[in-house]
Amino acid sequence: MIIVNLDVMMAKRKISSQELAEKVGITPANLSILKTNKGKAIRFSTLDKICEVLECTPGDILDYKVNQ
Repeated sequence: MIIVNLDVMMAKRKISSQELAEKVGITPANLSILKTNKGKAIRFSTLDKICEVLECTPGDILDYKVNQ
């Protein structure tokens, strides 16, 4: 199971959802879907832009948890 830790990285960088959505070029609703782990997919271009804005790597945002 892939876990999205976007909220953690946003807190570390002190950036709001609204500000990140604007800088990445996605809607706040779509960002919320990502933050709450309800997304089914993410475009590499979106992930790239998120990492650029947050100055991080995909590994800082995405985690993998083995289902038990």
